[in-house]
Amino acid sequence: MSGLTVLSRWLLLGEWRAHPVRALLAVAAIAVGVALGFAIHLINAAAFNEFSSAVKSLSGQADIQVAGREPFFDEAIYPRLARRDGVAVASPVLELNASIPGKGGALKIIGIDAFRAPQISPDLMGVPAADKMFDVLADDAVFLSAGASAWLAPSGAIVVRAGTSDFPLRVAGPIMQARAGQRLGVMDIGAAQWRFGLTGKLSRIDLKLQTGINREAFERALARELERDFPGRFQVGQPNDENQNSRNNNMSRAYRVNLTVLALVALFTGAFLVFSTQALSVMRRRSQFALLRVLGVERGQLLRQVLVEGSSLGVIGALIGVAGGYALAATALHFFGGDLGAGLFSGVRPEVQFTPVAALVYFGLGLGVALLGCLAPAYEASRAAPAVALKSGNDEVALARLARIWPSLVCLLLAAALSQAPAIAGLPLLGYLSIGLMLVGAIGLMPRMASAVFTVLNRVSLRRKAQSPVLALTLARLANASGQAAIALGGVLSSFSLMVAMAIMVLSFRSTVDEWLGQILPADLYVQMKSGGDTAAFGPAEQAAMAAAPGVARAEFLRTLSLSLQADRPNITLMAREFDMADPGKSVDLVGAAAAAPPGAMPALVSEAMLDLYGVKVGGRISVPLNGLAREFFIVGAWRDYANQSGSVSIHLSNYRALTGDLNASNVALWLAPQTSAGELTGRLRKLPFGSALAFAEPGQIRAMSLKIFDRSFAVTYLLEAIAIAIGLSGVAATFSAQTLARAKEFGMLRHVGVTKGQILGILALEGGALTALGIACGFGLGFVISLVLVHVVNPQSFHLTMQMHIPWGMLAGVAAALLTASVITALASGRYALSGGPIRAVREDW
Repeated sequence: MSGLTVLSRWLLLGEWRAHPVRALLAVAAIAVGVALGFAIHLINAAAFNEFSSAVKSLSGQADIQVAGREPFFDEAIYPRLARRDGVAVASPVLELNASIPGKGGALKIIGIDAFRAPQISPDLMGVPAADKMFDVLADDAVFLSAGASAWLAPSGAIVVRAGTSDFPLRVAGPIMQARAGQRLGVMDIGAAQWRFGLTGKLSRIDLKLQTGINREAFERALARELERDFPGRFQVGQPNDENQNSRNNNMSRAYRVNLTVLALVALFTGAFLVFSTQALSVMRRRSQFALLRVLGVERGQLLRQVLVEGSSLGVIGALIGVAGGYALAATALHFFGGDLGAGLFSGVRPEVQFTPVAALVYFGLGLGVALLGCLAPAYEASRAAPAVALKSGNDEVALARLARIWPSLVCLLLAAALSQAPAIAGLPLLGYLSIGLMLVGAIGLMPRMASAVFTVLNRVSLRRKAQSPVLALTLARLANASGQAAIALGGVLSSFSLMVAMAIMVLSFRSTVDEWLGQILPADLYVQMKSGGDTAAFGPAEQAAMAAAPGVARAEFLRTLSLSLQADRPNITLMAREFDMADPGKSVDLVGAAAAAPPGAMPALVSEAMLDLYGVKVGGRISVPLNGLAREFFIVGAWRDYANQSGSVSIHLSNYRALTGDLNASNVALWLAPQTSAGELTGRLRKLPFGSALAFAEPGQIRAMSLKIFDRSFAVTYLLEAIAIAIGLSGVAATFSAQTLARAKEFGMLRHVGVTKGQILGILALEGGALTALGIACGFGLGFVISLVLVHVVNPQSFHLTMQMHIPWGMLAGVAAALLTASVITALASGRYALSGGPIRAVREDW
């Protein structure tokens, strides 16, 4: 082993032994950032892959799928496809989410042709008892997957709801094969059509092509043919093709990216902790490094030494983070499922899979962050002139380069430009880069900011006749040692500004949703079916009975439908409702001005997500598939719809019924007559023949439930924010502690000239409080600017939604007080330790 290697190891281990807490905090910050980012990646990858596999399992070995843009289409197209040249087998499929009384969710039921499905989707076939082979054709039989059986726990039969009526289905056996956790029921397609009132309707047709047929060419030809003969009615694609993958991926991509970026906030904090750790270490050891230079150690060797010290923190932190991320992902998937509370991947049970490539990427991020953090201190250590560095009291010279203002201004100008940049591939990547540059630029301005502020305060203090010596020494120190002050200020600024930005963004989102709910819930009572799914609905008779119930002053009905406008995007929601066509702003929260529909045009309202996702405009037109035809509507306005991220279109109920003949309703809004309470009306409606199937909610209950769902969806965000705050507080404490301990010689000299221990502790308390107060003030300003980017750039580009700004003053004041208290206590505790050695020992090394 060479002498230089021994020296390098000795210096590294000696530094860790001397300051273990600082090293552990830097390692912990990097480990937490890597663990959170890697865990979120593993969780979402597992959930998405399992979800895609579950979707693919329903398609079996189909080469081509023909689906309608509406949930169901007329089966008259089936013979044409079955007889088409190149088609070996055509299997009709009816897919629906059946309402299950007494259950909060729905059971996906697949209606299949028992004679054709085995050739394309053998895994979907039911396995009947040996003596009941014809159950696959029975009109009262259903086969359940293991996940569905575990969920329903059937005792020979299950009860399913169609409309407001319930009927039993006999459980005839299991399904051949289904994904773990997949809730699935299979029955004969004719029986499903009859039982659910969908006679003559299909969801899709799976095609298996003859040997030698080119799938891509067949797909293109069939798509052109169907679009020519049935414009806007069908979608043609290959199962699990690029469009379908993009469609599934778009459901959660923005959510995953935002969580990942939030997790990387901890990594950014780790980078700054590495920087402060290495900067203070280099500053304290300048004379040692200078002596090594005099003894023959070259600049490059010193540079490598400091880089090795910083990178060792990154390697340890990244390794712990990768292992911790895997453990965290496995735990989260086991207890919370794959959607992290967002409701994006229901009905699947994903298992974590270790991915070496992703692990290497996140390991590289951790190591890269550490190297980035120690780059400037390493360069300073290697460039310092030995003759100057050997002298004591030149610490501020080492930090002189931090006061350069032009790099910070360049970062801030770039950040301002990038904040106005559009999304890339639907993601606000440049917006996030803008936020990172803002942080770097603002931290770089801290030396100048500290010097300017404390110089002014020092001059003001000097003009006073009766001046406290403690205050005078404190302001003189802060005004003339701005470089060291900037390191502490940077820790406060980074942690507090990010916390401010995230707190403002989350509260703004939550408060805006709360206000929006208050506007879109004008009725006194809302009624829907107890069970979920899309097979439960109110027919004309039930609607008339509720509207005529004593105590009902007015009733409005809503019909919702899932439609596909574009093959590579998730379905939009069509809402047929009653609204004032002349003044739609009375019913919804409009974004911008409304436009008057021309005579004869059918009006429509689009959610603001539609403006981004589909490029439609108020005053323009939109084509919507209804009853097998593309219907054109005039867009009279855009409105905020926080319930449908993938977009929604609202049309008037009367137009919907005239175009489709569908007289059913999904939800009912009721206004109370005078002297009638919601409880009284609820009791009367429960006495109706179908009253046991009804669920009731008042506006306040819906708001409370919606906000509870919101908080659950943002639970991970709250957790990541709390972790970032905790790391920031720890980093601030470690920085103040290190700076205080490094000033033992300074305190010894002050003791020699007559300054008491109590006065020195007062100086430290004032310094800690003043620096933290300045950091909090700057952090709030920077955090507010970052929140503007999050609210007005990142959020609209990610989720295509806008919101109003709200500032959580109480929470911010509490965190600011905690930061201030932590810094003062840390400074006092470190000061007591630094003063414990006596003034003579403290200055004995001073040259």
